[in-house]
Amino acid sequence: MMLERLFPALSWLKNYSRVQFGQDATAAFIVTMLLIPQSLAYAMLAGVPPEVGLYSSILPLVLYAVFGTSTSLSVGPVAVASLMTATSLAAIAEQGSASYLTGAITLALLSGVMLVIMGVMKLGMVTNLLSHSVISGFISASGIIIALSQLKHIFGIQAHGDNVVTQILSMLESIGDFKPVTFVVGVSVVLFLLLARRYAKRFFLMLKVPEASAASLAKTAPIVGVLSSLGIVYAFDLQAHGVAITGTIPAGLPHLSLSLPSLELVKSLALPALMISIIGYVESISVGKTLGAKRREKVKPNQELIGLGAANIASGVSGGFPVTGGFSRSVVNFDAGAVTQLAGVMTAIGIMIASLVLTPVLFFLPKATLAATIIVAVTTLIDFSILKKTWSFSRSDFYAVLATIIVTLLFGVEVGVASGVGLSILLHLSRTSRPHVAEVGLIEGTEHFRNVKRYEVKTSPNLLCLRPDESLFFVNAAFLEDYIIDSINKRQEITHVVIQCSAVNEIDFSALEMLESLNNQLLTLGIKLSLSEVKGPVMDHLECSGFLQHLSGRVYLSQYQAFKDIEGETNSNIK
Repeated sequence: MMLERLFPALSWLKNYSRVQFGQDATAAFIVTMLLIPQSLAYAMLAGVPPEVGLYSSILPLVLYAVFGTSTSLSVGPVAVASLMTATSLAAIAEQGSASYLTGAITLALLSGVMLVIMGVMKLGMVTNLLSHSVISGFISASGIIIALSQLKHIFGIQAHGDNVVTQILSMLESIGDFKPVTFVVGVSVVLFLLLARRYAKRFFLMLKVPEASAASLAKTAPIVGVLSSLGIVYAFDLQAHGVAITGTIPAGLPHLSLSLPSLELVKSLALPALMISIIGYVESISVGKTLGAKRREKVKPNQELIGLGAANIASGVSGGFPVTGGFSRSVVNFDAGAVTQLAGVMTAIGIMIASLVLTPVLFFLPKATLAATIIVAVTTLIDFSILKKTWSFSRSDFYAVLATIIVTLLFGVEVGVASGVGLSILLHLSRTSRPHVAEVGLIEGTEHFRNVKRYEVKTSPNLLCLRPDESLFFVNAAFLEDYIIDSINKRQEITHVVIQCSAVNEIDFSALEMLESLNNQLLTLGIKLSLSEVKGPVMDHLECSGFLQHLSGRVYLSQYQAFKDIEGETNSNIK
């Protein structure tokens, strides 16, 4: 059992069957067809040589298969991580230089080490600190930046920039170099991929292909686009008409390197690596859990950190850049029938064969085709429906999402992700610092207490019953104290205050000091403070602190018991 926890692959290997092998092999073949153009395209997006994209899709898949817990997740280069890689390295090195590639490798290694450390420290709950709505806004904005960054390849011009403003201005400056033939090639591939996304499955179904296979085959349209455009460029010598091509892609396998980066480089890339790690993990765990739920498969967050960390270390060691679980390829992997991570291993073997055999064929592959592949792929990331949803559900969430989108678009992904994380934390603190506090009363004929503003309830003029719907700690302690004092000042006849603690799961030292201060303040006013429905762990802390010995009132098992006891004590009329 210990070995299976360390190496989850052992749990499925011991019962592996021929049927499963056939399912995994089929899925691996289909995913390999998808991953070859994706790897090349995302390498271009990250600013590294095309072969590096292939290298990043070999060893990471193998290491994730050993340490990961999702049977459907397919690891490799993805759009957002590639963009963040390019943005992080733009300030320290020039694209195409040896130092730039060294920086990309360092990012992968740092990201991997950070993820493994977080996994060992069981920090999988870190995703709970990030608002999913804010992250969704960041990813949508990143998708727009990615799509804009690829238009230069579609137009055949030179452009730069890490935000929409600089990108648009740069493209406008270079628009005089517009190449019509390149534009036709790029737009044709975009249209083909969009049409394939909508109609390809229907086409295969008309050919009596089983639905699951039809869905998987439809997603391999990028390889058709690659081969078609490659053939056209070669046949009509479009290179002579200004169509930029990939050129020579060195054949062979990645060379393992164990050399350590310089301390200065590590310092400059530590924060970007952390951001890439967090965003990559959030994206990966979301995909893994979504697909896992369809098979009633449990994805373990802490082990996923280790699995993704190992994959990134493997990518760095083999000369690659940061990787994570990709949505499109994982869905294809799932739909194609992959049942274990051996499908990922076989996909890695397929990429290895492609690196050895197919690279000479890709010489005439137009960069416009790779750009078209990226543009169509990132359209799935852009989802502004989150604005409508948050506007109708929570205005604070809406403004946080909107701010994240605007900041990311105007200032780039690094500032965008930092603002997204900051806004997520601020949202959490804002909500917990001003918790909902309900004054409750007794529903006639029951022992239940509900909000006096929502239900017809019985109350006592001498008794104030409050239910804070949040744990009590340093952020909200002062708010609750002020709330109670203000309520008392408005009702001079109050002689008893009861705090119903049914929603209080924890009380920290700051909240304890607040309760002690509140108890003393109320005592000087001749008001008793009592607690009800205190949970066991909270009661343990209160008993250890000595607070209960000085409590002016009592601790009641139930709110009903407190209400009846104090009613009898004061002999008040119940309204």
